[in-house]
Amino acid sequence: MEEKKKQQKRLFLLLLLLLLAAGVYGIYSFFFAPKPVPMTVISGDFLPDGKDASKMSDKDLAAYAQKSADASTFNMMIVSEATISSQTQTGALSIKNPESNVYPINVEIREDQTSQLIYTSGAIYPGEEIIQITLETELAVGTYQTTADFSLYDPQTKKKQGEVSAGVTIVVE
Repeated sequence: MEEKKKQQKRLFLLLLLLLLAAGVYGIYSFFFAPKPVPMTVISGDFLPDGKDASKMSDKDLAAYAQKSADASTFNMMIVSEATISSQTQTGALSIKNPESNVYPINVEIREDQTSQLIYTSGAIYPGEEIIQITLETELAVGTYQTTADFSLYDPQTKKKQGEVSAGVTIVVE
């Protein structure tokens, strides 16, 4: 009998807790829960009929494809050997950015053995060239193997787009 009363008390407490939880949920959902926002659904929104568009001709498609291909290519032009005066550290070195390129470039020349930067061109836009350079780092009389790194930049954003390298022999006399 006493066991039955304990069971009834437990059942009563469980029922009371369930009612309390249901009451708390009801108060929350009525007073505090975010209210649903009605949405407008537009049905029947279809692609309209054609009006002004026309099919591109094969010639126009080819020109568009060529323009895209031209923008993705780059031609570098640099003389493979330069002679520099040991007294003035100046000499002839031809660097060209042909008009056919779309990217402005910057050329950095580094001595291969030490990786020391010896020349920086600054921006060279398509159609521009450098004929004579002055070294930024003084080199003693001798022959040096160097690497010219061409950095390509987007003309609008000025962000680097890629890099190409070429070997250049520098003779200091």
